[in-house]
Amino acid sequence: MSIAENVARVRAEISAAAAAAGREAAEILLVAATKTNSADRVREAIAAGVDICGENRVQEMLEKNAQGAYEGAPLHFIGHLQKNKVRQVVGLASLIHGADSIALLEAISREACKRGIRQDVLLEVNIGAEPSKSGFAPEEIPAALEEAAGFGGIFVRGLMAIPPICTSPDENRPFFLAMRKLFVDNGRKKYDNVSMDFLSMGMSGDFAEAIACGANMVRVGTAIFGPRDYHKQT
Repeated sequence: MSIAENVARVRAEISAAAAAAGREAAEILLVAATKTNSADRVREAIAAGVDICGENRVQEMLEKNAQGAYEGAPLHFIGHLQKNKVRQVVGLASLIHGADSIALLEAISREACKRGIRQDVLLEVNIGAEPSKSGFAPEEIPAALEEAAGFGGIFVRGLMAIPPICTSPDENRPFFLAMRKLFVDNGRKKYDNVSMDFLSMGMSGDFAEAIACGANMVRVGTAIFGPRDYHKQT
């Protein structure tokens, strides 16, 4: 199937999942996870109607941006961001997913202040308590938001998480529900530089389940572009 056909199918699945949950499909933002895909393929996805492009790798993002790959759609950085690459991402990505530590938030804020801007971020939650993954523990989120409120160069727009790898989407439901509770509970609190707008969770294999549990931003790669070929890099 073509990228346009895949996007149409994903949109239909988003609509069905939203309707089943009593929600409007327009509430759900579709982030095309564009890792390893060429600038031309990214442009195809934008033409097919994805809401946002999400890149995982800084160098790849810079190369494709120079080729005009993201024209017509906002660009998000959805991968793990190292502090020494913050300056290359701040101001280019409209939203940084995966702000996983106070040290990284501080580095992002410092770079944004140098540029006279305020950078939107999502806090990454290690919802499965996996040692191999970065992110805040769920119980650390209130304190992290309170500390983030003091950084003048960032604006926290919500939370994101990648649950443990499962064999069935249903297995992720407890993690998605825990994220929804964390999102709602902390959304009731008032902090400077914080607005709990986005709950980013769900990927190609489980985005329908994530929507059922409250996600309003899903990151979809394989279901749009097909299996990644890691031998072909832009």
